[in-house]
Amino acid sequence: MKKYIAEFLGTMTLVLFGCGTAVVCGGFSGGLGFGFLGVVAIALAFGLSIVAAAYAIGDISGCHVNPAVSLAVLINGKMSVKDFVGYVIAQILGAFAGSAILQLIVSCSETLDGAGANGYGDLSGVGLNMGGAFVVEVVLTFVFIMTILGVTRTEKTSHMAGIVIGLTLTFVHIIGIPLTGTSVNPARSLSAAVFEGGDALGQVWLFIVAPLVGAAIAGVVHKVLYAQNEDEQE
Repeated sequence: MKKYIAEFLGTMTLVLFGCGTAVVCGGFSGGLGFGFLGVVAIALAFGLSIVAAAYAIGDISGCHVNPAVSLAVLINGKMSVKDFVGYVIAQILGAFAGSAILQLIVSCSETLDGAGANGYGDLSGVGLNMGGAFVVEVVLTFVFIMTILGVTRTEKTSHMAGIVIGLTLTFVHIIGIPLTGTSVNPARSLSAAVFEGGDALGQVWLFIVAPLVGAAIAGVVHKVLYAQNEDEQE
């Protein structure tokens, strides 16, 4: 239960600060006049949220705070199906809690609007179509998950995992925000879309499926590559 509570709190923090910064900065379009600086600020908010969560709850749950991460870990045999289900439920509940707090803040403002949802087509900062958005989310998630699996694989590198993972999440957001708003996390996308509603809710399926596909590919590739390395060492 401690692991599930940790995942709940970590995901809540990620969504509140990451999506909250997106709302304040107006996304890629710079609704409040932030423009490119807003993109960097949003990317840093997501990345630094992971750094903070990793060192706060990493020793308890591993700080997945993302169903896609948990899926890849499951594929690599590092967690049970029971824990996978528990993690995903905790992550989704945590994401909704973070979005709910954000909406409470938004409701107290005369200028803020939205929930930091992802989108394609008219909801994309560059008008990216559905197919392009799917490819973007698969690729960004693949890169993100491969980094996580690699840096946490041995004790030699795991001590720096929080910073490495946070920086990786930052850089995938820098390119992804103008394209799709960057999901790479189905829980974060689902909660934001539900609170935002409209077209964002109609498009959220993509930001659930594509990250899971990217994570599954990363999980399999990582498992195969390191299995080959272990065979060669033997």
